[in-house]
Amino acid sequence: MAEQNIYDNEAFFEGYHKLRERDDNANVLFEMPALFSLLPELKGKNVLDLGCGFGEHCMHMAQAGACKVVGIDISEKMLQVARAENAAPNIVYYQMPMEDISRIEEYFDLVVSSLAFHYVEDFEGLIRDCHELLKPGGILVFSQEHPFSTCYGELSEGKETESEGLRGKLPITLHCPENRWTRNAEGEKLYLNLAGYGLEGERESKWFVEGVKKYHRTFSTILNTLTAAGFVVEKTIEPLPTPELLAAHPEQADLFHKPDFLVIRARKKGTEA
Repeated sequence: MAEQNIYDNEAFFEGYHKLRERDDNANVLFEMPALFSLLPELKGKNVLDLGCGFGEHCMHMAQAGACKVVGIDISEKMLQVARAENAAPNIVYYQMPMEDISRIEEYFDLVVSSLAFHYVEDFEGLIRDCHELLKPGGILVFSQEHPFSTCYGELSEGKETESEGLRGKLPITLHCPENRWTRNAEGEKLYLNLAGYGLEGERESKWFVEGVKKYHRTFSTILNTLTAAGFVVEKTIEPLPTPELLAAHPEQADLFHKPDFLVIRARKKGTEA
C-alpha cells in the first residue's frame, strides 16, 4: 500500500495547523510533556525525529544540547513550516516517508516520534528499521494514539473480518458506535462505548477531511513487536490530567475513562560506545 500523505491535503493541513496553534490542544497539555519526560540526556547526541511535522520537537532537542537532529516527514507543507520556524545549524530536514528510513546511512543515539506511528501499516518493519538505525544502547521514544482510540473507524465496507484471537476464528463484522460515549441526562460522559479493539488493521475515518487512514494495533502487538525486534521496554505512559490541570480544564476529566495517548520508551540492547 502506498504511503499516506494526508498532511499535504490543503483542507487537512489548515485544520491541523489551527488546532496546533491552540494553547489548550491535547498535544500541548498531555502528549508533549509525557514524550519529553522520557527523553534521555541529549547533550552531544545524534537524534532522528520520525514524522517531525513543524519541527518543534527538533528545535527542543537541538536547544537541549543534541549534536545533530535529523527530522524527516512525508509532508512538504509541514517541512516548509519547519524550515521557516524551527531551523538551526544542527538541524537537518528531509522529505521522506517513515517506511523508507532504511535508506538512511548513519546511526543515532535516539530515535523519537510524535503521533506518527499509527499512520504506518508495516509496524513490524518500522520498528525493525528503528532498531537498525540505533547505536547499541540507543533509545526509542514514541507516542501514538491510544489503542482505545485507534480501534474506531470503518473497516473495509461489507467485509467480515476474522480475528485470530477469537476461538475457532469466528468471523465478526465491526460496527463502530456512532457515539463513542454513553452519557447521562445532563450530557456528562459516563463510560466509553468500545468496539472492535481485538480487530487489528486499517481504519478509515473523518478528521478535518474524509478518508484519513490509521492502523489499529492492540497493546500486546505493540509491546511484543518491540521486544521481538530486540528492544527492552523501559517505561510506558498513558497521560492523565493532574489535579491542577483538571482545575483549569475540567473537560479533560474524560481521560480517566479513555486516555488519548500512549507513550513508550524502549532501549536497544547493548552498551553505548
